[in-house]
Amino acid sequence: MKTAIVFGATSGIGKSLTELLVKDGYKVAITGRRLEQLQELKAAYPTQILVKQNDIQQVEDVEKVFNEIVTEFETIDLIIQSSGVGYVNPKLDWKLLQQTVLTNVLGVTKLYSLAYILFKKQQFGHLVGITSIASIRGNRAAPDYFSSKAYQKAFLESLYIKTKSIKSKKVFISEIRPGFVDTAMALGDNLFWMAPLDKATKQIYSAIKKKKRVAYITKRWAIIAFVLKIVPAWLLKKLT
Repeated sequence: MKTAIVFGATSGIGKSLTELLVKDGYKVAITGRRLEQLQELKAAYPTQILVKQNDIQQVEDVEKVFNEIVTEFETIDLIIQSSGVGYVNPKLDWKLLQQTVLTNVLGVTKLYSLAYILFKKQQFGHLVGITSIASIRGNRAAPDYFSSKAYQKAFLESLYIKTKSIKSKKVFISEIRPGFVDTAMALGDNLFWMAPLDKATKQIYSAIKKKKRVAYITKRWAIIAFVLKIVPAWLLKKLT
C-alpha cells in the first residue's frame, strides 16, 4: 500500500485531497491544528488514516511529528504541503505578518527540507507544495501573503534543480498554483473565477498523479499567470 502525508488536512484542499488519496488506496498520515476535524476523517476511514496533531507554526515540532510518521510508515511515497495562512493586511499589522512568515515561510521550509532529505535517502518520493497564483507578483493589500508564496515557489524550484544529484531520478517536485478556490483561504469578496472546491481538488489530484512540475488550478489561470509575468510593475501599481 502506498503511503502519503498531508500537512494541513483539517479542511479545504488538504482535507479533500486526503479523501481522494484514501479512495485511491493510500494509507495517509494527516496533520493540522484542529484535532477534532482530523479525528472526523479518521472515523470515516479508520484503517487508512493516521492522525498527528501539529501546528506548522511551531517549527521545532515539525521534525518530531515528521519523524514519528516516517517511523510508523517506514517509507513515504507522497508528501503534500497544504498548510497555510493568508490575510488582507494593507496596514502591515505585525502580528499578522508574523503569523504568515511563521507558517508560510519558516514552517514550510522546515517541512520541504525534511521531505527532500528523506526522499534522497529513499531514492524515491514525490513532494507537492500548494502555493498560489499569488506567487507570481506582489500585491499591496496582502504583501506578506504574496511574498511568502513567491518564496515557496523559488524554494520548490530550487529543490527540483537539486534532484539532479539523486541517482535514481525517482524524486519529483510539484508546485500547484491555485487561483481563487472556494475555501476559507480565499482573500476578499466577489472574487474573480472562483472555483468550487471539488473541481479544484480533482484538477490538483490529476496534476499530482501526472507528476507535473507546475500546475495552475483551475487550468484557465495559466492565462492570468502569463499576463502577470509580462505586465510591468508600474502598470500593476496603477491598476490594482
